[in-house]
Amino acid sequence: MTRIKRGYIARKRRKKTLAFASGSRGAHSKLFRTADQQRIRALVSAHRDRGKRKRDLRRLWITRINAAARNNGVSYNKFLRYLYKRQLLSNRRILAQIAVLDKNCFSTILNKIIE
Repeated sequence: MTRIKRGYIARKRRKKTLAFASGSRGAHSKLFRTADQQRIRALVSAHRDRGKRKRDLRRLWITRINAAARNNGVSYNKFLRYLYKRQLLSNRRILAQIAVLDKNCFSTILNKIIE
């Protein structure tokens, strides 16, 4: 029986995995099996932390809006209630940017809403 020479597919897959794990330390960047496990773990962590980053940013925006609203004598809860009552639904990211960058504009918005 003649010898069958294998193709380059497996080598290509291994090189791709090792290139992905090239920033790791020790065997995690040199040996295929450990590099493959490292790649899986890295992708799982990246997937999990994308959702966590969204949660953390939302918490930060709420904290900034709350601080700016309290400087004007209103809590975050009451501020949002006034917004919903007036049907001026703006997202928290924009409100937080206004609260941080332009305090006068934020206080003007708050005063107009309360009236």
